[in-house]
Amino acid sequence: MRSLILIFFFALSLAAHAAETIKIKASDGVEVTVDLHISHPDTVPFIVLFHQAGWSRGEYQEIAPILNQLGFNCMAVDQRSGKAVNNVENQTFVSARQLMKETKYVNALPDMNAAITHAKTYLAKGDLIIWGSSYSSALVLKIAGDRADEINGVLAFSPGEYFQSMGKPKDYITSSAKSIQCPSFITSARGEQSSWWSIYEAIPTETKSYYLPESSGNHGSRALWSKFSDHRGYWDAVTTFLSQYL
Repeated sequence: MRSLILIFFFALSLAAHAAETIKIKASDGVEVTVDLHISHPDTVPFIVLFHQAGWSRGEYQEIAPILNQLGFNCMAVDQRSGKAVNNVENQTFVSARQLMKETKYVNALPDMNAAITHAKTYLAKGDLIIWGSSYSSALVLKIAGDRADEINGVLAFSPGEYFQSMGKPKDYITSSAKSIQCPSFITSARGEQSSWWSIYEAIPTETKSYYLPESSGNHGSRALWSKFSDHRGYWDAVTTFLSQYL
């Protein structure tokens, strides 16, 4: 695991990092826009990054280059449930609306599965890790259980059972989490633990871990943004978890 001193040094140079933007087709024809942050051979571990509600792949502008410096290749994905963040518009949302598709949280699953399949097929010969934020952090836990033979790691930032209002059962995520086989990591703001603890308890492996900050913390992956004074604690926990893949 590399020193956090190096991580935050490189965070100061993010403006120089250029991502390649491509489009992938979801199973229902929606065009899924993704940013590829690839700095290494395709044999290194690969992380697929999913954003929180109302946002876009721009959530990972600062995070993905740091993950590159740690030794990972990454893909940041626009899901159809979201709009914009950090001046990055969600193009998958635009495509879904043009095709008159629903854009609720649960409707993002085809986009997420398409991105994972694309990464597995064309970009990642090594371990495949999935990472979610808020509603997508719940969905990556579901996917990690439903596609257990394909997923080598999962990180969830502020998950919960968010889908009852969309017609899903109250244990929609927990029921899939029971089938997770890979190492798993959950974190959130300090006051959010009750939203995900039952999901965490359902994960059957001994390779699961979680982190709660001493401070109030932040919701979703933005907890890692350098603008927040407690971001280093989150990074310490994340890099400790990810070190097992390097």
